[in-house]
Amino acid sequence: MNRVQSDQLFTEALQYIPGGVNSPVRAFRAVGGNPFFVNRASGSRIWDVDGNELIDYVLTWGPAILGHAHPRIIAAVKAAAELGTSFGIPNPHEVTMARLICQWVPSVQKVRMTSSGTEACMSAIRLARGFTKRDKIIKFDGCYHGHVDSLLVRAGSGALTFGHPDSAGIPAAFTQHTIVAPYNDVAAVKAIFAANPDGIAGIIIEPVPGNAGLYLPQPGYLEFLREITAAHGALLIFDEVMTGFRLARGGAQERFQITPDLSTFGKVIGGGLPVGAFGGRAEIMDCLAPLGPVYQAGTLSGNPVAMAAGLANLQELLAGGAYEHLEALGRQLQSGMQDAARSAGVPVTFNTCGSMFCGYFTDGPVHNLDDAMKSDRNRFKRFFHGMLEAGVYLAPSQFEAGFLSTAHSPADIDKTVSAAARVLRSL
Repeated sequence: MNRVQSDQLFTEALQYIPGGVNSPVRAFRAVGGNPFFVNRASGSRIWDVDGNELIDYVLTWGPAILGHAHPRIIAAVKAAAELGTSFGIPNPHEVTMARLICQWVPSVQKVRMTSSGTEACMSAIRLARGFTKRDKIIKFDGCYHGHVDSLLVRAGSGALTFGHPDSAGIPAAFTQHTIVAPYNDVAAVKAIFAANPDGIAGIIIEPVPGNAGLYLPQPGYLEFLREITAAHGALLIFDEVMTGFRLARGGAQERFQITPDLSTFGKVIGGGLPVGAFGGRAEIMDCLAPLGPVYQAGTLSGNPVAMAAGLANLQELLAGGAYEHLEALGRQLQSGMQDAARSAGVPVTFNTCGSMFCGYFTDGPVHNLDDAMKSDRNRFKRFFHGMLEAGVYLAPSQFEAGFLSTAHSPADIDKTVSAAARVLRSL
């Protein structure tokens, strides 16, 4: 593919932006080469500045569940922007969004908006500590909850991609109350509670981790976490920034029938604009200022344009048939990719959950971060670039999930699988 203009833009970007990008994983450091620059997107497609057309499975890292530039979202954004882009004062869209989230997610009785998923997770952790009057938080290997100091320990996403799960600039004292356990490991969590019987404020977990690729909870694991937190007076926090309103109307907690105490959201509720939220039981949420002692604030929280975009996104999903279509596409992609890998004789473990997926270049099951790290990353690099040349854009890291949208068609999946079959045979 011709990427002359993208290369020129990247050269200029390197002069003014650290690494030439505003989010690390965009830099293509994990796969080599230069990133391309996009100037247009529609449906399941993106077009770069050189005019190359690609089937997109990154979908702005999850929010574009209806595909890019959906007419209903564009119309909502235009209508809202014409009335003012920001007020810093309550607006009606905030109330509508809050009511809709509470209606769709039974565990959420009250909710507060933020401007990002990172903010939402940071605030949920503070609220859990304030409510329980305890300090320690349990998180899991490979689960990423934003670039919050106390949570950037054995994280996933870009930190994992670059081989540095922790970050410079974080004093050790900031993470002394964060305890990390392997995902899907019951014994490890039991041992932590045994060692800290009255010290755990809560557990924060991606119910389906999507920041170390994608792996699923083992049967009974989420139920176990619900039981042990309840038994010890700790809170269970589901980070559904990625899975919320994507894996089901009520998110992963609906799909797996688990009721957490607090939940964090983002991605889909923003409709492509910067939005986050956290919510849960009313007695916990009422500990937030101005009612309670736990402070949290944000000038752009509940921004009217972002709320309008998110509402359009959710209301379109409510129209019906969306989740059935996404599930069918997920099954088609998994079956096709497994067949392609088998025919090529290349070991691939292809995990899916609804409209999320990841293929690992390993011949064993992937249930946690240690399993994921066994993947052949050099083979993934070659596969990524082969697919890019074939007109298919996947996440530029072995350790990121892929996404499907309602704009994808069975024909898109067929084209993707055919391209994968050719590329896999070349490996």
